[in-house]
Amino acid sequence: MSVKFASLMISSKISRWLFSVKCLSSISSVNHAQNLSKSPQNVLTRSEIDPRIQYLKNENGLSPDNLIKVLDSTHDLNSALKVFKWASIQKQFRHTAETYSRIILKLGFAGNVDQMEGFCREMVRDRCPGAAEALGGLVDVFVGDGRLDEAIRVILVMNSSGCKPTLGNWNDLLSALVEMERGFRDILLVYKEMVKSGTLPNVDTLNNLIKALFDAKMVDNALDQFRRMKKKGCAPNCRTFEIVIHGLVATNLGDEALGVMNEMFEIGVNPDLRFYTSVIPLLCIENKPGEAMRLFDMMITLELEPDVCIYSSMVKCLCMKDLNKATELFHEMRNAGFTPSTDVLVDILSASCKLGSIDEARTLLDDSHVVDPAPYNVLLQGYCDAHYFLASKDLLQKMLNLDMVDHLSWNVLILGLCNEKYVKQACVILGKMIVLAYEPDFATYSALVIGNCNLNKKFEEASEVFMFMSSRNCSLHSSSFSSLIKGFSATGKVDEAIRPYEGLTFLSQILRRGLVLNMEAYCILIQCMIALRETNYCVLFFNEMVNKSLLPESETLASLLLHLADHSQLHIIWMTIKNICQETEVIEPKIYNLIINGLCKEGYKSEACQLLDLMLEKGWVPDASTHGWRIGTVSNQEVELQILEPDMANNSVMQDEVSSILSEGLGEV
Repeated sequence: MSVKFASLMISSKISRWLFSVKCLSSISSVNHAQNLSKSPQNVLTRSEIDPRIQYLKNENGLSPDNLIKVLDSTHDLNSALKVFKWASIQKQFRHTAETYSRIILKLGFAGNVDQMEGFCREMVRDRCPGAAEALGGLVDVFVGDGRLDEAIRVILVMNSSGCKPTLGNWNDLLSALVEMERGFRDILLVYKEMVKSGTLPNVDTLNNLIKALFDAKMVDNALDQFRRMKKKGCAPNCRTFEIVIHGLVATNLGDEALGVMNEMFEIGVNPDLRFYTSVIPLLCIENKPGEAMRLFDMMITLELEPDVCIYSSMVKCLCMKDLNKATELFHEMRNAGFTPSTDVLVDILSASCKLGSIDEARTLLDDSHVVDPAPYNVLLQGYCDAHYFLASKDLLQKMLNLDMVDHLSWNVLILGLCNEKYVKQACVILGKMIVLAYEPDFATYSALVIGNCNLNKKFEEASEVFMFMSSRNCSLHSSSFSSLIKGFSATGKVDEAIRPYEGLTFLSQILRRGLVLNMEAYCILIQCMIALRETNYCVLFFNEMVNKSLLPESETLASLLLHLADHSQLHIIWMTIKNICQETEVIEPKIYNLIINGLCKEGYKSEACQLLDLMLEKGWVPDASTHGWRIGTVSNQEVELQILEPDMANNSVMQDEVSSILSEGLGEV
């Protein structure tokens, strides 16, 4: 008997597109079904079952077709099970593949996979005609609705019972497992069962396997399967190459991915629309404009129409490489009926401004239907960077008329004016900002600090702005803080440099107020603390700096180490220095020598030995005094701490140091 799965799917009201994968996850479905089966309201009384059974007891009433009608009209799972089991014990009645399929579907969609599997095995044991086709159809239905646990159970029953699944069954299930990222274990299980069944894989099978291996970060295995495809009688298609290229790029093997793409063209595999749509944006993300343009041109030659994603990726990728081509594609994109997204417009405007094509940027913006302030802010920034302040003020007024102004708009213009010492004009803009009910924020005040610092002898005003910000719990940009501290330091007023923080507990309070310091700010603070001989604060700022993965430039580091060495305090930062030496290459050999000798002087010889070992592991040669201490020839001598001037760190100095070491070790001849 042939199984009519078209009617089966319709009568069961299975609409694949109505089922959300998230809503139909196996775990939630199983729990839901178990809760329903335990709920008292789902246990029917005899009087509720009798009408259905009575209908089937009528003359010629109990037949597969009538049973299917009853099962379809019975929405309660427990009721359907009782009716099905009642029919099973009636004499002269045999279930068919269709009746089994009905109850299996109900159990599967309820998440009752164990009972569902039991009825699958019963169908096979009863040798129902069309059982293999019915089970295969059930696999397709469950896969289509994202019920992969149920599909796996059914296909395993088929494989163990001699009902050989079709290649389509295997491939559909593997594809669903890969797309839903079910993990490599399930995929490997299904693939092994397929091999066990004697079904030969095709290119779709191997594509799924290769993708699963890449997803599991098993790159070597994935490439091995890719290279062995021909041995398995399969030639890679464009989908294969798409998967391999994606997998290699995802594991930072971009150059290898380009090699695979060239191999694809060499063997004559023609890309399809999906390949172009997938790979071109990928190449753009990898900043490979040449290869992306090559594929784009091939696409146009084949009269394939790029979509909005391809156009957007190409424009963003070409902006800083070939602005003319990017602009050309931008216009093509609009002529094709696509509306460029805000980020695409922002990128091309930003590139135009940076390359000095401000007029072209303005024309491009005027021709676009903009509903977001971001593109206008980019042009405003371009005007400020080019010192076109009259044009920037006119643009701001236009933005106000179009209701396209946000806080960033005001701050861009105010900062631009302050950077060029036009503080009075900036204050006028600030007044207008406040009148129009835009409240100044930390960026606004930070701009004023920078502006006042840029003006000679205006550091007091800058400090007052900062103190006002502190009273308003407003954080300061690290660049503004650097300008403030640096300005005071440049005038020789080191005490004044830290006055803005009087009443605060230095760094802890600074960070509590939301201030994130940059490297320059930390270095300035450290230099100030050295000048004030505040050793504890030097160490505090240095440790905080390193904890934030910031390292001082060589001059500040040398000053700090000399200061600590003079006060016999190098051991305080020993662990921090050790971590820096182990994880980076920023510390020069002369700094190693300074620290090692300083630690020895302070009595921390074990720590000095560790640092010397690190130095030798890096292949660096210690200076004569350091080497002499190591071999014991100068262990009882006072080591004079010194640091080489930058112009002395050359080949001749290194040669002299090596000669000294050889002389000490071998003696004069």
